[in-house]
Amino acid sequence: MFRKLVAEALGTLLLVCTVVGSGIMAVNLAGGNNAVALLGNTLATGAILVVLITVLGPLSGAHFNPVVSLVFRLKGQLSNGQFAAYVTAQMLGGVIGTVLAHAMFELALMTPSVNIRTGHGQFIAEIVATFGLVMTILGGLKYRAEAVPTLVGLYITAGYWFTASTSFANPAVTLARGLTDSFAGIRPIDMPLFWIAQILGAVLAFYAMGALMADDELS
Repeated sequence: MFRKLVAEALGTLLLVCTVVGSGIMAVNLAGGNNAVALLGNTLATGAILVVLITVLGPLSGAHFNPVVSLVFRLKGQLSNGQFAAYVTAQMLGGVIGTVLAHAMFELALMTPSVNIRTGHGQFIAEIVATFGLVMTILGGLKYRAEAVPTLVGLYITAGYWFTASTSFANPAVTLARGLTDSFAGIRPIDMPLFWIAQILGAVLAFYAMGALMADDELS
């Protein structure tokens, strides 16, 4: 279990470090063009997800996301204690990922974001983003398990562009992004709305995919 938790913390750390760091780098290089900055941020995030899931998946399942762990708790593959430990490791890893990204770019290690992300559109977007992510994971595991790293990377790459929220779809990443006043940030006051939407999207996807795939393990 210790190795699983280290893998979850490390994976979430590197995921957040990539999201935040690539956002800072993209803004520095984009010359004020937000579309170019978002593209740079997107490509880095999608790419690192493929790498992290491939490398760390055999160790911990490569959740790196509390709502993904919640789905596996609902499937009965994690106990309550394991679920709590996974979420703690993911949250801690995410916060350290922001700190590390800031340190690399010589910024204050933690700076609460002032990036406004609120409103019903953002709420709907996070439901959709998280629903799609969980759908991708569950469907991929059932039909093409070896493709899951690529599928998740591609889904998040698309999600950055087709959702109004740029597809956070992850409570640990949301927390970590609340601590960076950069391109990737979110105001701390806006985080609870995202968390509720993410949980709702994940649970809806769990039951929807269970019905679609008629898999007793999901019900």
